[in-house]
Amino acid sequence: MTVLHLVGRIVADEQHEVGEAWVLGGRLTYDRPSVEPDVTVSGVVLPGLVDVHCHVGLSAAGATHVPTARAQALADRDSGVLLIRDAGSPLDTSWVADEADLPRLVRAGHHLARPRRYLRDYARELADPDELPGAVAQEAARGDGWVKLVGDWIDRDLAAGGDLAPLWTPRQLADAVAAAHDAGARVTAHTFATETLDDLLAAGIDCLEHATGADPTQIEAIAAAGIPVTATLLQVAQFGAIAAAGTRFPAFAARMRAMHARRYEQVRDLYDAGVQILVGTDAGGTIGHGRLADEAAELVAAGIPAAQVVAAASWRARGWLGVPGLVEGASADLVVYASDPRVDIGALAAPAAIVLRGVRVR
Repeated sequence: MTVLHLVGRIVADEQHEVGEAWVLGGRLTYDRPSVEPDVTVSGVVLPGLVDVHCHVGLSAAGATHVPTARAQALADRDSGVLLIRDAGSPLDTSWVADEADLPRLVRAGHHLARPRRYLRDYARELADPDELPGAVAQEAARGDGWVKLVGDWIDRDLAAGGDLAPLWTPRQLADAVAAAHDAGARVTAHTFATETLDDLLAAGIDCLEHATGADPTQIEAIAAAGIPVTATLLQVAQFGAIAAAGTRFPAFAARMRAMHARRYEQVRDLYDAGVQILVGTDAGGTIGHGRLADEAAELVAAGIPAAQVVAAASWRARGWLGVPGLVEGASADLVVYASDPRVDIGALAAPAAIVLRGVRVR
């Protein structure tokens, strides 16, 4: 049994920082063990990072094969991400829980959408939208306490021309969220459009992905309801290219360009209003895995202090998901840095050591 001695700055959260800790039997302890350590690791020690919007098992073409999904999860792990909230995958990734060298995965099952109203081969598509509550209950049973809805997407059949539009009626959303809550699950929703948010908020949604269309009144409502938002700035950075490819739909293209142009201001407005900003890369599909440090840097560029971004990407996200961080007796899932990412967010891209389930994997 290898005993690790951690020295430097062990940062459990804003209020708890000590000079040393140990990893013994795969667990973290702050009590000096009776045996001498085998290895000493020094630096700034953080709880394993959390990517709260990640798609293991998803590629631009839909579901991947298992070896590709495994490689995606390893790329996340080697970036310091040791806990992932899956945000929808067409691949059954329940096997990840049995892989000791892969990050812990909190699954949301399939995205739920309607035919021709989301990316092809990504989602479970419901021909009858009234089936949504039943489908939510099924996905809740398959997942790990989360369900993912596609709240809006381009509707090419609108009389005025293609543009973003909601997929579900207010009643369908309310019944779906109630079905998830009855099953003990929380619901998050992909949303770009302003028009979708009032219905999601009224339905009792638990989290919002992107929320690029939130207007000032909606931002205040999101803050008042205590609903977190995953900003996914790496994804929103692609909106200009999406607009350029969507010139057949001028209203849609104009909207996407406008949201791209004000993406940093949007995130600042959410943060300044008191909305909890979550850190998620939207990896899978068109974004590569292992890029949490890039997403964190984008949030800092948007005006959120580095210390707040680091907290959001580590102990706060763990608390929100109910997974322990650097507490006595918890699984030793941690990342060590030569310099403090709370001071320089760029340090997040260069972990000096990564320990998962008490084993140093890097």
